[in-house]
Amino acid sequence: MPVPVIVVGNITVGGAGKTPLVIAITQYLKANGFHPGVISRGYGGKSVKWPQAVTVESDPVLVGDEPVLIANRCRCPVSVGPDRVAAARSLLAAHPCNIIISDDGMQHYALARDIEIAVIDGVRRLGNNLCLPAGPLRELSSRLKSVDLIVANGRARSSEYSMELKSYAFQGVNDAAKLKSLNEFEGRQVEAVSGIGNNERFFQQLQALAIRINKHPFSDHYQFRLKDLLFNGGNPILMTEKDAVKCKKFPLHDTWYLRVDALLENRFYEQLNTQLTNLLGKHNG
Repeated sequence: MPVPVIVVGNITVGGAGKTPLVIAITQYLKANGFHPGVISRGYGGKSVKWPQAVTVESDPVLVGDEPVLIANRCRCPVSVGPDRVAAARSLLAAHPCNIIISDDGMQHYALARDIEIAVIDGVRRLGNNLCLPAGPLRELSSRLKSVDLIVANGRARSSEYSMELKSYAFQGVNDAAKLKSLNEFEGRQVEAVSGIGNNERFFQQLQALAIRINKHPFSDHYQFRLKDLLFNGGNPILMTEKDAVKCKKFPLHDTWYLRVDALLENRFYEQLNTQLTNLLGKHNG
C-alpha cells in the first residue's frame, strides 16, 4: 500500500480483544493528526459483492458485526471484504486516509504490513500450545517472535504490553444516548446475552458487578433473531456491544449493552509512536 499498514491480529482462535484494541489505536491516531481507515474481512457478512464500504447505518447481516461497531465508535472510513488488499485499495480510492489499520489479518499474507500487533488472552494464553485442530493456535507460537508488539488482554509478561478492558456504563441498545450506571443492576436478576469469542469473559464482567445473571451464550458472530431474545419473567437484558449492533433493529425494551474501552499503558503508545515516526520517514523518503 502507498500508506503505512498496521495489522492487529492474533495467533489463536476465539476472542482475545482485537476489536477494542483496533478502536483504541484508531482513536489514538485520530487524536494525533492522522487520517486512519480500517479494513476488515467482514466475517459473517452475507453481501454478494465485495469490497463493501461500512458506515454507522450499514446492516451487520451484510457486512459483519465488528466493522459496524468500529464505524460507530471511530467515525472513520471502514472497508471490508475477504480480499483485504482489494478492501484497502477501495478505501484509499474513496478517502484521503494516510494510514490503514487491519482488524485481524495476521494470516492474510497477501497484504503487506509495516507494523504487526499481536493480541493474546492474558489468562488463557496459548492454551495447549498446539495448532488447530488439536489446539487453539492458528500458527506456531514461534510466530510471535516476528511481530512488532505483543499486547496481553489482562496479565502481561515482561516482553508484552498490558491492556485492560474497562467499562463505565450501560447504554440502551435501541438508544445509545440512554445511560445507566454500572451499579444500576447490582443484586438484580438479568438475562445475559453474549455471542462473542469468549462469552465467559462477558458473564464474569457482569458477575463482578454483583449482577445475578441467567446465561445465554451464543456462537461468535451469531445472527440474532427476535425470538432469541424473548425471555419469560420480564428481566432486563444485558448484552455485549458487538451483539447490540445486530439487535438495535428489534422492538426491545429494557435492553442494554456494556460499553467497553481498551486501556493501554502509556509505554505502548510511546513505542507505537516511535515505530510510526520511523515508518513515515521511510514512506516520505
